[in-house]
Amino acid sequence: MTMPDVRELVPHSGRMVLLDRVLSADEDNLCAEVRIHAGSMLAGEEGVGAWVGIEYMAQAIAAHAGWLALQRGEAVKVGFLLGSRKYACGVPLFATGSVLLVHVHRVLQGENGLGAFDCRIDVAGGASAVATATVTVFQPDNVNQFLKDGNAV
Repeated sequence: MTMPDVRELVPHSGRMVLLDRVLSADEDNLCAEVRIHAGSMLAGEEGVGAWVGIEYMAQAIAAHAGWLALQRGEAVKVGFLLGSRKYACGVPLFATGSVLLVHVHRVLQGENGLGAFDCRIDVAGGASAVATATVTVFQPDNVNQFLKDGNAV
């Protein structure tokens, strides 16, 4: 199955799209690729700070929601990163030249728009995960109404 361009799946644009491509997706999982290069958004001289990993995870979750929406023939919607539980990263930065594989697995999805994903980042060709977290997200039915008055429905 050919994966859609990541820019079709996330409600981001331009340089704010940090994922390079979606490698695979299904009802509960998505794997995306991020190539770290000198011109990468948020890159320093040696690479991208490990703290950016949580945003890679959040965008992979957004891509999963977008993929599901396209499968249902619906529009891609904006969602919110609510937080993460124990983001752990074994490296200080993602080095220039490395290729990251961002895996997200949906473990909980409520009809109210709340969801939780187990996430990990591997360095392509590496032996184990370099970053892990459980990420909580929220996607209201009507984002404009929610932003106006905090009402999610």
